[in-house]
Amino acid sequence: MIRRDGFHFIFTFACMSGIITPFWLQKGDAVGIIAPARKVVPEEIAPFTALMQQEGYRVVEADNLYGSDSQFSGSVEARLCDIQQLFMNREVKAVFAARGGYGAAQLLPGMDWELVRENPKWMVGFSDVTALHAAMGKFMETLHGAMPFSMVMEEPQDATSFRHLLETLRGEQKEYHVAGHPLDLPGGVTGRLTGGNLSVLYSLAGTRYEPEYEGSILFLEDLDEYLYHIDRMVTNFELREIFKKIAGLVVGDFSGMHDNSVPFGKNALEIIAEKVYKYNVPAMFGFPAGHNKFNFPLIFGRVSTLTIEQGAGTLRMY
Repeated sequence: MIRRDGFHFIFTFACMSGIITPFWLQKGDAVGIIAPARKVVPEEIAPFTALMQQEGYRVVEADNLYGSDSQFSGSVEARLCDIQQLFMNREVKAVFAARGGYGAAQLLPGMDWELVRENPKWMVGFSDVTALHAAMGKFMETLHGAMPFSMVMEEPQDATSFRHLLETLRGEQKEYHVAGHPLDLPGGVTGRLTGGNLSVLYSLAGTRYEPEYEGSILFLEDLDEYLYHIDRMVTNFELREIFKKIAGLVVGDFSGMHDNSVPFGKNALEIIAEKVYKYNVPAMFGFPAGHNKFNFPLIFGRVSTLTIEQGAGTLRMY
C-alpha cells in the first residue's frame, strides 16, 4: 500500500525519540536491491550479486528491478512498491539502490514513512540516493556508499570501497585518516553526519525532506556540473545561512566539472572554500567519497568527530 501522509508524524516522533540505528548484517542475512531512479539490466547487477553471495549473504531483487519507463526503472508507483516491498520483508537487513541517475526524489511524497520507521534497515547508495538519505535521515541512520552499478561504471569503484562498505554494514567502527589538502580549514567538531550530492540537496531546499543542518557535519560531492552551477548552488546554501548552522564540512569528489568559454576563474573546491571560509567552519577537502575510484562509506545520522590539523584530517564515526 502506498501512503501519502504521515511524514510530519514520523519527523515529530524522531525528534522525541532519537535516530534509529538499523540492525547490523550477519552472515546468512538477505540484502535487497531496488532501482529508485535510472533503469538497469541484469548484467549490471550480476557482479554485485556474486560478491554478496561470496561474502555469505542472500540477495533479494525487487519485483520491478529490471523494469523500464523511458529512462526510469518503472513508474513512480512501481518504484514505490519495490522499496516498500523490501522494507516490509523481515529477512532483508539492508536495501541497496542499484544505481543513481535521477528519480529518487519523485518517490518522497508517496512513501509510507511509518512502514519504513517500523521496519528499519540500512538504505545504501549515493548520488541521486541522497534524496532518500535526507528524508529517512529524519528518523534513521543510512549509509552513503558504493552501489551495485559502482562495479560496472566506466571507471569502476575499487575493492577497498566495497570492503569498507561491508565492514561498516557488519558494525565495524570506522575512523578515516585523510592526507591534508591545501584548502583545509583546521579545527575540531562533533556533530551528526549528513549531506550527499550537492545538486540533490539543492533540489530539496525549502522542503520538509531536506536534512537537518543545525550542528551537523555536512558532506558534499557532485558530478558533471558547470562551475557556475556549483557557485549558484553553494550561494543558495549561503543565502539560506546553512554555513552558519553547520558545525563542520567534509568535501568529497567533484568529478567531471565543466567550464564555459569564458572561464569561471575557480574550480569547484575553491568555490566552496570561498563561501565557507567566511564562517570559520572547520573544513576537510578531498575526502575519498563520491563518483571517483574511492567511495568510502559514511553513516549519515551518526554522531561523528571531525578533526583537521595541518597536513592531516580524521573523521571518526563512533
